Formats: sequence, C-alpha cells, structure tokens
Amino acid sequence: MSAVPAPAPQPLSGEEEAVVRAFGRVLAVIPRVLDADLEREQRMSLSEYTVLRILSEAPGRRMRMSELASACDMSLSGMTRLASKLESSRFLERQPCESDARGFHAVLTDAGLARLERAWPTHLTSVRRHITDHLRDVDLGKLAAALDKIANS
Repeated sequence: MSAVPAPAPQPLSGEEEAVVRAFGRVLAVIPRVLDADLEREQRMSLSEYTVLRILSEAPGRRMRMSELASACDMSLSGMTRLASKLESSRFLERQPCESDARGFHAVLTDAGLARLERAWPTHLTSVRRHITDHLRDVDLGKLAAALDKIANS
C-alpha cells in the first residue's frame, strides 16, 4: 500500500509573515528590555523578580523547587543557583519537603515580599512603556486569548 503524500504547506501571506517576524522580535526584545530596566533601577534581574512574583502568588508563598523552575521556564539546576542567590539575600528559604526527603520547597520570606513590592513599580512602568502603551487600539481580550492558544498549542 502506498502512502498518500502530505499536501504541500501553504505559504504565509505577507500579513502573516509580518506577524511571525514581529512576534519573533518581540520574544527576543521584551525580556531584554524588562531585565535592563529592573537591573538599572532596582539592581534586580527579571529572573529574580519573576521568582519572587510567582512565589508571592503561590498558596502559602511556597512551591516545590521543581514546580517553581517549571513556572519560571528554567532548568532545575538554574533555579537552584538562583534560589541560592535569593536565599543569601534572605528573600527566600528552602525547606525540605515533608512528603519527599529529596525535594525542597522555596518559601518567599517577608523580606522577599518587601523586595518584590519595592521593585513592582519599576516593573509596572517598564511593562507599560514597552508593551501595553503600544496596544491601546488592540482588543486585549482577543489578544490574550490568541496568545494563550499559541502558548498551549
């Protein structure tokens, strides 16, 4: 029995190509400019900010290290290094998991929450300047839904 050849891929339209290229540039530029603003004004990396933010939103301000790494799109070894840095600043504590002797929880400390609260206005201003101010004429609900579809495909 012979296999049926797959149909040839449909080329992108000019408008689709423009979107894909712009999206690629955004993916490269946005983390860099948000990080630069935090570094310049807060002496904090975007990765550090993200860890503190995610922990602040977690129940009990705690997460397993592996879950935190996944939520931050980092490797476990990268998260371990970053957690060590944040722990040395007393912004988080690592505590052994009760149910798994090999696992650890990252716990946001009061000092970590206070540090996040000091950095938040800088991050908010940066997000507005680099992202949301450029979306005034865009249906944000539809954009968010489309981006969620892309992220979950």
